[in-house]
Amino acid sequence: MTKRTERLNSLLKEVLSEVIRQDVKNPKVSELITITEVDITKDLHHAKVYISVIGDEKERKETIDALQSAAGFISTIASKKVVMRYFPSLKFILDRTVDKQMKIDSILKEIEEEKKSREQ
Repeated sequence: MTKRTERLNSLLKEVLSEVIRQDVKNPKVSELITITEVDITKDLHHAKVYISVIGDEKERKETIDALQSAAGFISTIASKKVVMRYFPSLKFILDRTVDKQMKIDSILKEIEEEKKSREQ
């Protein structure tokens, strides 16, 4: 990944977070969302936007669906804040990294408890 791409990913992450927080008024978009990563293609025409949503599976799906249906609107607003020849088309993807990390932590805790009980 080039420095330019890294800078663009970082800038888009910041701008998209702001646009979603301030301009998207869809009640199905959870307030407990975080953009964890933006990954723009080399040709700068497409960007995957990874979203972490705190809530149940239904809330997560509704949030991703609502953001995807508002992708054009989000792009239009964001493109006014970022000067680019082409603003990339956005694809919102649910980031389950936090879930996986919590599961790993839980398993490690169980292992530690099992170890302690065997030592006694």
